[in-house]
Amino acid sequence: MSRFRTAIAGAPARTLLLLGVALIITGCSQPTTLQEIREEGVLHVITRVAPSIYIEEEGGPTGYDYELAKLFAEELGVKLRIRVAGDNTEILSVLTQNYAHIGMAGLSNQTAISGEYHTVPTGITAQSVLIYNRDVERPESLADLAGKTVHVVADSNHEQRLSQAQSDLPKLQWQVHPGLDAAGVLSRVESGEFRYAIISSNVLEMNQVFYPMVKEAFAMGDPRELAWFFPAAQDESLARAAEKFLEKLRVNGILAQISERFYGHLDRLNYVGARTFMHHVKSRLPKYEPLFREYAKEYKIDWRLLAAIGYQESHWRPNAVSPTGVRGLMMLTRNTASHIGINNRLDAEESIQGGAKYFRIVHEKIPERIPEPDRSWFALASYNVGFGHLEDARRLTESAGKDPDRWMDVKEFLPLLAQKEWYTKTRFGYARGNEPVVYVQNIRRYYDVLARLHEPGTTPPAKKPQLVHMEGKEAKDAPPNGSQAGSELRAALPPELGVIPPTL
Repeated sequence: MSRFRTAIAGAPARTLLLLGVALIITGCSQPTTLQEIREEGVLHVITRVAPSIYIEEEGGPTGYDYELAKLFAEELGVKLRIRVAGDNTEILSVLTQNYAHIGMAGLSNQTAISGEYHTVPTGITAQSVLIYNRDVERPESLADLAGKTVHVVADSNHEQRLSQAQSDLPKLQWQVHPGLDAAGVLSRVESGEFRYAIISSNVLEMNQVFYPMVKEAFAMGDPRELAWFFPAAQDESLARAAEKFLEKLRVNGILAQISERFYGHLDRLNYVGARTFMHHVKSRLPKYEPLFREYAKEYKIDWRLLAAIGYQESHWRPNAVSPTGVRGLMMLTRNTASHIGINNRLDAEESIQGGAKYFRIVHEKIPERIPEPDRSWFALASYNVGFGHLEDARRLTESAGKDPDRWMDVKEFLPLLAQKEWYTKTRFGYARGNEPVVYVQNIRRYYDVLARLHEPGTTPPAKKPQLVHMEGKEAKDAPPNGSQAGSELRAALPPELGVIPPTL
């Protein structure tokens, strides 16, 4: 009997409760063929809260895997129902019992479980990485960890790698933590409680900025593509449909675009920059946060996006002055300030009001056909380099056969505006085209951090499965007393707020 089925037989109380609630919600095992799923009209997905997978925001659910699942449900013509489990052990247990159609756990197709589930790769590759606290000596290999404890989450890809390495390194030892997620492991490495741990590289990329005392030592093994898991009790019709659908997204570029939204800007804060930003969030932001909130609301912008712009411009310093004459917290030019009715650029309130008003004006210039969040990316680039230069870059993009309405394409062509062979072909000529790309990517990262730190904040993983979202209708049948999913990212604002900010 497999280790996962054994775990169910001797399951802890919370896992038994999980299965009991699943029975209440579903009444019985799920349909086992694609045709039956279409007839029922609902795609049941079990997942866990993680920025790389699924997050519930006040503006709605988001996350890389969630966005793909939503599109897949639309492709099938069914509604998407999401339930949240506390960890991967619970997800795998639910799948083993066939109480969900798909499991999104952030796992690759491990050899140890490959025969127990159907799997389909999702386009994101990751590998196990050894992390350590900066105050301890950096290990160069697993051999350096002999006699020391390495910490890992339960039912991860990392246990298998450690088991394989132990044949050559018998003194290698590790501790599995069923009650922790990757963020919990990272926080303990940050504090020094854990000296060494192993997590997935994509998880480290998304969370590094929050844990500046955590460093990567080395990677273990080759990168593997993360996968969706399907119950073995199903036939392979749903898995094959998912495989075909994701291949279509690869071909038409949508998969790359979604990947860029969540992963394309994660390298923008190094160790020093992250520590400085987090220090300023505590020491400077509280003084100006009420003003960001007030004027963001007036001009229908997410206040965290407005604050991120302000940090990129001046590090929230109201008396900032540049050699080129722009000044103030939002670094407005004299002409811009005059145009929007700002008299004193060094007054923090006037500057923030002016920045909000100007960004709204710029945002409204971007064609409405461009969907969010790309429309906001373009607005930020225009805020920095000017609308005319942005349009020049979009024309160059189109002439090269790429999509001028996609930020991931246009950001490749903006730097060409600094090269004579390219800017001589444009209407507005030379521009330092690298600057708006860096500008936008930095603001996306600052926004990402602020969105995870502020309103409403992260909650612990759910202790039992909970219906948190269903596309097409309000989820009224959630079990009582379940924990709400954490809020760490957002792909959209509530409709009344207008400007949709970036997601990572």
